[in-house]
Amino acid sequence: MVKINLGGCSSFVKDAEFKNYTLKALAAFDELQGEKGLGNDFLGWKTLPVDTPESLIKDCEAVRDDWKARGVDLVVVIGIGGSYLGARCAIEALSHQFLPAKDAPRVVFAGNNLSEDYLAELMDLAGMSNTACVVISKSGTTTEPAVAFRVVKEYIENTYGKQEASARIVAITDAVKGALKTLSAQEGYRTFVVPDNVGGRYSVLTPVGILPIVLAGFDIRAMLKGAADEREEVIRRSEDNPALLYAAMRNLLYSELGKKVEILVNFDPKFQYLGEWWKQLYGESEGKDLKGIFPASVNFTTDLHSMGQFIQEGDRVMFETTVKVEKARRSVVIGSDPQNLDQLNYLAGSHVEHCNQMAQLGTKLAHIDGGVPQIELSVEKIDEYNLGAIFYFFEFACGISAYLLGINPFNQPGVEAYKKNMFALLRKPGYEKQTEEILKRI
Repeated sequence: MVKINLGGCSSFVKDAEFKNYTLKALAAFDELQGEKGLGNDFLGWKTLPVDTPESLIKDCEAVRDDWKARGVDLVVVIGIGGSYLGARCAIEALSHQFLPAKDAPRVVFAGNNLSEDYLAELMDLAGMSNTACVVISKSGTTTEPAVAFRVVKEYIENTYGKQEASARIVAITDAVKGALKTLSAQEGYRTFVVPDNVGGRYSVLTPVGILPIVLAGFDIRAMLKGAADEREEVIRRSEDNPALLYAAMRNLLYSELGKKVEILVNFDPKFQYLGEWWKQLYGESEGKDLKGIFPASVNFTTDLHSMGQFIQEGDRVMFETTVKVEKARRSVVIGSDPQNLDQLNYLAGSHVEHCNQMAQLGTKLAHIDGGVPQIELSVEKIDEYNLGAIFYFFEFACGISAYLLGINPFNQPGVEAYKKNMFALLRKPGYEKQTEEILKRI
């Protein structure tokens, strides 16, 4: 379960102001729960933790077991944005940071960039592995994943043959239409459905996230349980609802104090991709109509030796939200050294995590003194259950927060602007007029 501590904001905001924003957040909560607000046709994510059928999980496990029988030791997951960030966040957080899993394939990601070197190096890895592929795309025509899939598909077909390739490629796509759905029917790929009422950045608990997480060897049932328990907490219409409090405080800091940048902070490198997932969720949901809090992320203590200077003494435009992990899963104790040249013997017998916790507290106090309000969210430990809780907490809070701003949390009209220019510059058929116009500009 996710707990919230707003004590690090108390010296910056007045109680009456926060009470006012809590009431506003309650109205936004009602809008989200009443399902009458902007984008209300994309609210399927709200019940995923309790509505996901056991049959879906078993179908994902069937893919896992089949690929294990085929000796697959590398799974390439192709997707961009919400089609990969949730799964990558979970897998990065739950995996050993240095050693491969013993009983699960390595899961790598493609289709989230257009770097030729990246794709070439990924194919080097595929050439040394027993490879299968999960391709995730509602349409099948989004440029980045479509390019990667064309390359990976060709490799799998050339290496294993067309018939075997059909067993080594799984598509997660639209139920009835689109290029990828058509290709899957033609080639006989197993398919899973991207629900029509769930946007990509809210899709981690759909097959988009569930299948890669299962393939990586993690307990998706525990993750859904964590999300379901968190859901029970945040759908309460109460002024102590943690998701409501988070939405209220961040909007107060933005609207009344001009804090236009929110920095998501972790003190565990396993949560680096939590920051990446969170940035898409909030950036794409709130950054509209010339409004919105700019989402950034840092990895402490690492970034305290770089970004820490700006956060401490730079322009006072930001506040921080720290995701705190209460218990480490492993134990490392600092030993004693007779020479003590590094002057660390005062820490002899201490756990490394104790030092990390004191660094976190010291940073919090320093940044408050430097004019940076602090929101603290905490979970017991990093595991499937708590990741499910974190995912649902942030999704639900995002809906409340965006409605507080008067924004549709579930569309992303601005994402298309770069695509139109790119298509024109690539001389895609149908974009001839745009090509002519854009060439005049450059």
